[in-house]
Amino acid sequence: MKLEDLDSYLLEDIQSDDHPSDFIKREDFYTLVLRLPNVNKTVTIRSYAFVIERELVYRYDRKNNRLEDFGTLKNLQLFLEEKVEKLIKNVKHFHMEIDNLEESLYQENISDEFMQKWITYKKDISLISRLMFHAAIVSELFIAHLKREKVKFNKHAFDDLHEEISRVRDLSKAGVEKLDNLYDFYRAKVDEKMNKNVYYLTMLSGIFLPLTLATGFFGMNTGGLPYTDDPHGTLKVVVLSLVLEIIFFLPFILQNFKKIKKFKREQE
Repeated sequence: MKLEDLDSYLLEDIQSDDHPSDFIKREDFYTLVLRLPNVNKTVTIRSYAFVIERELVYRYDRKNNRLEDFGTLKNLQLFLEEKVEKLIKNVKHFHMEIDNLEESLYQENISDEFMQKWITYKKDISLISRLMFHAAIVSELFIAHLKREKVKFNKHAFDDLHEEISRVRDLSKAGVEKLDNLYDFYRAKVDEKMNKNVYYLTMLSGIFLPLTLATGFFGMNTGGLPYTDDPHGTLKVVVLSLVLEIIFFLPFILQNFKKIKKFKREQE
């Protein structure tokens, strides 16, 4: 089998790094294109293209732009199995990292790098999930075709391969869902903290509101202000400010007192 034996459409498909995972049948042969994630420090994409003629497999060599003899379907199964088993370990590692991120939230130990880590994990595991979703569909079509053609291959080994591909897909999908739930929990914690800060600022503003009213009124540069000639005027203004503070905070005190009594009744 040589590249010259392929039509222009197939040739374009297997030579493209961006072509999605696909299974294409022809009269005498068929092609299998798989785009799989490659996890190192970051997640990248590797495209593998195979031309299969009965039990013989040819792999497209991108570097030399040619088809090389890859062996039999057994060699193909072992090659893909090695890639997928490595992916299972990588996705499990992602789950461990996500669990650590989740635990930091439960322990109120949120680092400044939390969102940066979350974005990195979300980007990487979402890419794995997308790639493995298509790979699982294509592998199912490929194995079903092998069974219909009645060629010599290890049916159980290929079924296990498809199961492992589906497992990576499901694990990565679960990781994406866990990250989404984690983000919701993180936002709830941030919003709770923000609400507390706003509450404290509101209370602080409330404390100074009566004082600002009193100083603004008695600080006007007009005649006829009370206590202007009173030697105890400052003391009286302070007392008046304190009275205004009590009047202002009295509804809040009563409201909290009612909540405390209601809580005690519920506990009893």
